[in-house]
Amino acid sequence: MMMRKFWPLLMAGSVGAMSAQAAPTDTYELLVGSYTAGSSEGIYRLQFDSRTGQFQGKPVLAAKAANPSWLTVSKDQKQLFVVNENGPGQKDAVGRVSSYAIDPKNHQLTLINQVQSLGNEPTHSSVAADGRHLFVANYSVLEDPGGSLAILPVDATGKLSAPVQLSGHPASRVNPQRQASNHVHAVVSSPDGKYVFANDLGADKIFVYRYDPKANHELPLTPADPASVPLPPGSGPRHLLFSADGKHAWLTTEMSAQVAVFDYADGKLTQTQLVDFAAGQPVSDKAGAALHASSDGKFLYVSNRGTANQIIVFGVDPATAHLTELQRRSVEGDHPREFSLDPSGKFLLIANQKSNEIVVVERDAKTGLLGKTVQKLPIDAPSDLKFLVRQ
Repeated sequence: MMMRKFWPLLMAGSVGAMSAQAAPTDTYELLVGSYTAGSSEGIYRLQFDSRTGQFQGKPVLAAKAANPSWLTVSKDQKQLFVVNENGPGQKDAVGRVSSYAIDPKNHQLTLINQVQSLGNEPTHSSVAADGRHLFVANYSVLEDPGGSLAILPVDATGKLSAPVQLSGHPASRVNPQRQASNHVHAVVSSPDGKYVFANDLGADKIFVYRYDPKANHELPLTPADPASVPLPPGSGPRHLLFSADGKHAWLTTEMSAQVAVFDYADGKLTQTQLVDFAAGQPVSDKAGAALHASSDGKFLYVSNRGTANQIIVFGVDPATAHLTELQRRSVEGDHPREFSLDPSGKFLLIANQKSNEIVVVERDAKTGLLGKTVQKLPIDAPSDLKFLVRQ
């Protein structure tokens, strides 16, 4: 059997790690989350040159951690919140959430604290607009106990407290294997910060909550009216993204490989379009995942895993946010769990989890189309990519 070669991994603070202050103006720090069942040890740092699309040097271990699969950077970039996607059958069977301080000079990470998420396999987190709470999606692979939305207080230093509120939802059971219980996959706030939306793959719904910690700090979420947004039976909603102007939103469905487009106003999502990007394809081609918009709002990018392993590029109507497919591009690997546009907008970086690499692809900012592959960086089981952008 051919052995796959990986970069030797360096410890945080190793000689040669470039400080943020010394870095060229076109060089950005990239944080990489990963799964740690194999050779990966946690969160890694990379220097990315946005002039060339090349990484400078090799991955540096920023923090040793168990399954840091999703990374959430605070608005001021002083803290990093990490879900540790642990669960039954793993080395650590307990789902956890970790908080780190980010050094502004060299971007080194220092653990602030870690708490249990009170659920299995937490897959996603987001910070409330006021910075006072972290919303965590406990996915939970097993039917019992099922998934949940957990709300964790955050103090001014970034320290987490144990969850003060848990919320679960009834499953749709349309797919008896994957929807026997609820599976919260992601949680995001509305642009004005007054509402929270929990995408539940097991329920085929987006659940909507009012966020009002002033009314009740210990129970900051209450069901909105309406309390949920229905999706097609068996679709499996995954990730939600609001447009920059806050008037629209897009949602990927994992099991049906679709993008739903919504108008948004005052806590209400009204569906206006449903795009099927795997129409007529076998079930193995239907594994919708991440979605990100270009900074100018003109293009939306969506990843599809399974046997398709593609990035689909859509043009965005400026008035309605409706989508028109422009391109399908192979990720040149397996299982693009997440991806990221670099701060310059000239490159798209793809975390191919099962082929153990980050693929860098050129992007035309005017047309939105993806071009040639610039680099493939071996790194074990990457799951999330977050750039630290200078303030």
